[in-house]
This record gives sequence, structure tokens and C-alpha cells, in this order.
Amino acid sequence: MSQSVRTRPEGSGRPLSEAYDTALLDLDGVVYAGGEAIAHAVDSLAVARAEGMHLAYVTNNALRTPDTVAGHLTELGIPTGAGDVITSAQAVARLISEQVPAGAKVLVIGGEGLRVALRERGLTPVESADDDPVAVVQGYGGPDLAWGRFAEASYAVARGVPWFASNTDLTIPSGRGIAPGNGAAVEVVRIATGAEPQVAGKPLPPMHKETILRTGAERPLVVGDRLDTDIEGAFNGEVDSLLVLTGVTDGALLLAAPPQHRPTYVDADLRGLLTGQPEVTEAGDGFRCGGWTATAGAERLELTGDGEPLDGLRALCAAAWTAAGEGACTLDGGKALARLGL
Repeated sequence: MSQSVRTRPEGSGRPLSEAYDTALLDLDGVVYAGGEAIAHAVDSLAVARAEGMHLAYVTNNALRTPDTVAGHLTELGIPTGAGDVITSAQAVARLISEQVPAGAKVLVIGGEGLRVALRERGLTPVESADDDPVAVVQGYGGPDLAWGRFAEASYAVARGVPWFASNTDLTIPSGRGIAPGNGAAVEVVRIATGAEPQVAGKPLPPMHKETILRTGAERPLVVGDRLDTDIEGAFNGEVDSLLVLTGVTDGALLLAAPPQHRPTYVDADLRGLLTGQPEVTEAGDGFRCGGWTATAGAERLELTGDGEPLDGLRALCAAAWTAAGEGACTLDGGKALARLGL
């Protein structure tokens, strides 16, 4: 993908599972939600795999080990090995290992996923700031992580110990709604110390590096539901992306996306891997996709025609992104999106 400003979703004459050799799939909001498979995910991934596409699962959640994630996916009906799972814990462990001596002690504020990843890189997890760690690493530790763990991190960071974070997602989806993520926990330590961590996870380059090293992908397609992690991570890695609308991003967020948050393709769910993508073409002073034509007015986005709602959304993206250029579209798209039921 070029780093030039994207002004419309792209089309593809071939199914995406044929056009790309590897799907780099986010998990929460893409494959499952609240631990349960999202509609069409299991069947779509089975077909993509059967057609020769390599499936890799890339998550910013540092709590669970790759073995645990693979086991969960397999239980859902998606056969997965631990080697098919790449976590932000692995990315941050590599980042730390490149800066500290082999066998060095690292204070862990998080779960088992971090500890396993550190040991994989030959580092020694410790639990106290008084254990003389040479680094502090912070990752999502689940809803029961004790408040005292943040104090432990703060003691070490205040002494000048280098601080690392697996990721800074402020929220994480759960079966009951949206919960605070590791980014919220990082803010606690930042407020206490005034320090800034080195961050490994999406959308930053260490996570993309870890993913490519572990998958060997030559024509990867990032598949995600979040603009600020999945899609921006693809932008930073200069690879193509597919946004699915099964997670946190809705039509309004998509239309307002700045350049680094604009996906290559947009589809409803993972069935989008199995199809081509329709072209969005210029039509007078607007843009057409399928039976819809979208234009940017002085105050709002306008939509005419009928047909497949997703085609209307793609046309609206083109009108909004073109009008916004290198910024974020501020035109009102509410009426147009309501017509599409989005």
C-alpha cells in the first residue's frame, strides 16, 4: 500500500483470500466477541484456509499465552496452533531483549502471557521493584489485577528503570460491554511517575515486525475492527487492510477517518475475505459504488440510489475522504448512514 493519501476504498477483481497470501487477523471484534465466535467467522476462515490462505491471529491482549489463544480458537471450530498466534507480549519481549543483557530481570505487571514471552527471549520475570529489575513491562492483567501492582511499577520507574508497555489500548471488549484496557493501566503509572513507556503493540512498528518475522508473510492483509490499532498498524507497516464492521468501528467513525485510519477495503464481516471488492468510481461531482452515488455538500454528505448498503457506505467513504483530504471529514453523514441502516 502506498503512503499517499487514500481517498476511497479500493476494489479487487479477485477474492481477497486469493489476492493475499496471509490474513493477519485481530481477534476481539473480528473472530470472536465475549469469547463466542462472531457470525460467519468460523465458516469464512475455514474456506479461506482451504483455498490456501495462511491465517495468523494478531492480538494486543498480552494476558493469554499463544497456547491458550490457540486452544480457545480450536474450541470455537477454528483449528489453530500456537505458532499461528502473535501477541503484543511477544513483541514487547523482543523489544526489551534488544536493549538488556541476556537473562536480565524484568519486573512484570500483567499476566502469564508476559511471563511466557519474556522467558522465550531468555529474560527472567520478577515480581518486585526490590528484585533489582533492569526493566519494567506492563501488559493487560485481567480485571482482577491488584492495585498494588501499579504501585510496584511506579516505584521502579521512579528510580529510573526503563519502562515498557505491551500496548496502550484504552479499552477492551468484554461479554458485558467495554472495559478499561492496558492503556488505562499505563496512565496510572504515567500519572504517578511522569515517565513515558516504550510501546510495542499495534499500531506501532515493533508489533508489525514481530508479526512478519513469525509468519513470513509476503503479501499480508491486516483484518481488524479498530481504526486506531488495526488499520493504523497496517498503514504504518505499509500493507493493505480490511475493516470489518463486527466490532467497535461504525459508519460515522469510518467516514471521519483521517488518512492513517482509512482501510483499503470495507466489509460487513469475515465473509469479505472470500469475495472480490466492488470498485468505487467517480460520477460527476460524486462517487458511485453499486447502485449508490455519494456527494459532499457544503454541510453534509448526500446519498442517492439504492442497492446493497455496504456499497452505499463505500461510496460515502470516497466522498468523505476526498472532501477531507489529509484531515478528518466533519460533514454530517447521519442522514445518509440512517438510510443505509448503518
